[in-house]
Amino acid sequence: MAPDPGHPRRHWCAQRRIGLTGGIATGKSTVAAILSGSHGLPVLDADVYARQLLAPGTAASQAVLDRYGQQVQTPGDALDRRALGRIIFAHPTERRWLEALTHPLAKEAFTRDLVRHHQAATVVLVAPLLFEVGLEALCSEVWLVDLDEASQLERLLARDRLSSHEARQRIQAQWPLERKRRLADVILKNHGDLVELAQQVDMALAGQAREA
Repeated sequence: MAPDPGHPRRHWCAQRRIGLTGGIATGKSTVAAILSGSHGLPVLDADVYARQLLAPGTAASQAVLDRYGQQVQTPGDALDRRALGRIIFAHPTERRWLEALTHPLAKEAFTRDLVRHHQAATVVLVAPLLFEVGLEALCSEVWLVDLDEASQLERLLARDRLSSHEARQRIQAQWPLERKRRLADVILKNHGDLVELAQQVDMALAGQAREA
């Protein structure tokens, strides 16, 4: 699908930049693995950046430890991400504080690595909060990995061993998928098996996917 140069929130350049997003546990990582493994595309991942930004010894990690102290600290003095998650998803004010700390740094990382991959014909930017943070402005098109809410909740519960309340907190911390569907250029429906999902990815890369 050719990007629309008239779209107010899309980046227009010779390089194809696919913004890959969706809700938590909808299958973004699976699609990213298909694009990287089967198609050999460079994949820039916001979750990878977040782990790097909060690694031991970083300024962002120290800021988190300064704010929350031992309740988010492991015996080895690293950041306990599960404990941090329980805090920020239970308290929206704390989540906004953490986002204000990490999102600008993640955007800098995307921009840096886009420069590094400037010769690639196509680059994939994976970000759960692509729309929420405004990262779609870096992309020429946006793909949404879509899933019904019941299946999303079931997969999240199985993957992260959360209580139902904790899982719903995490889902509700993101924009509803219904809202993201209206903003996406391509919708990948992750209701079937891996073969079916891979076929949708192939079609989207060829510009034959159903547009949102």
